[in-house]
Amino acid sequence: MRIVSLAGGIGGARFLRGLKAAAPDAEITVIGNTGDDITLFGLRVCPDLDTVMYTLGGGINEDQGWGRADETFTVKEELAAYGMEPQWFGLGDRDFATHIIRTQMLAAGYPLSQVTEALCDRWRPGVRLLPMSDDRTETHVVISDAEGRRAVHFQEWWVRLRASVPAEQILLVGAEDAAPAPGVLQAVGDADVVILPPSNPVVSIGTILQIPGIRAALEGKTVVGVSPIIGGAPVRGMADACLTAIGVETSAQAVLELYGSGLLDGWLVAEEDKGVALDGVAVEARPLLMDSPEATREIAAAALALALSLSR
Repeated sequence: MRIVSLAGGIGGARFLRGLKAAAPDAEITVIGNTGDDITLFGLRVCPDLDTVMYTLGGGINEDQGWGRADETFTVKEELAAYGMEPQWFGLGDRDFATHIIRTQMLAAGYPLSQVTEALCDRWRPGVRLLPMSDDRTETHVVISDAEGRRAVHFQEWWVRLRASVPAEQILLVGAEDAAPAPGVLQAVGDADVVILPPSNPVVSIGTILQIPGIRAALEGKTVVGVSPIIGGAPVRGMADACLTAIGVETSAQAVLELYGSGLLDGWLVAEEDKGVALDGVAVEARPLLMDSPEATREIAAAALALALSLSR
C-alpha cells in the first residue's frame, strides 16, 4: 500500500509516527512544508522537515516536540555574547550540525530534495521525506505594531511575537514561481490514499497546497483529513491566530469548508464536534487527542481505514 501524507511540524510528525505504527508495511511518502524555512547566522534552517526527520528517526526532544534530544546551547550562548541577532530563535549545538551540512550542500548546488535525502540517510525515518518544493519560498506575515505596518518572517511572528500581534495577511512569498519538488507529483499519482494530519491548515497544509500543481494532483485522489481543531480550539500551537488572519472561524466545520469537498473525501473530527458536515465528504467522529503513542496509532488507523473504505 502506498500512502502520501502532507505534514507540518510537531502535530504532523507525531501523527506520522502513529501512521507508521498503524501501517508498518506501507510505503509512506511525506510532503513537508518548507514555507517556515529561514536563514539564520548564514545557515539554512528547515524546521518542519527537521522535526519530521528527528521525530521519526528517534532524535527529537520529546518534551518540546522540536529540536534535538539531549541538546546543549553553547554556540547559541557564544553568539549572544557577541551580540549576534536574532537571539529569539534558539538553535542547539547538535541541531547546528544539520544546518551546516544542509547549507554547504545547497551552496554546492544540490537541490533541497537531494539534501533532505542525504540527511535522512543518517536518521532512517522509515518514510520518504520530500520538501514541497526545491524552490525557495518563505511565509511572511503582515502586521501593524509600534514600528508601523510591515511584513515579518513567519518565524518572527510565531516564535518571537508568539502570534500576539494580529496578522493582517499571511503570504507565501515565491509560491507563484515555485514547482513541486521532484517526486512529489509522482508520489501523489501513485498513492492509494492521501492522509492530511492535524497540522496547521493555514501555514502547514495550506502552504503546501499553494505550490502550483499539488492541490490539482491531490484532487484526483482519495484524501482524508484529521481535524486540528477540537471543540473550537487548536489541539496545539496557535492555528486560531492563523485562521483569524484569513477570515476563517476556528472550528472543525470551518476548516473542513476551507479545504473543501474538491480536495477532501473524508474528514475525521473529535467527538465534541459531532454534527460537522459537508456535501460529498464522509465525516466520522472519534477521540482525537494524540496524548499517547497508542492513541495516536488509533487515530491514524481510523483515518487510514476511512480512506481505504472511500477508495474502493
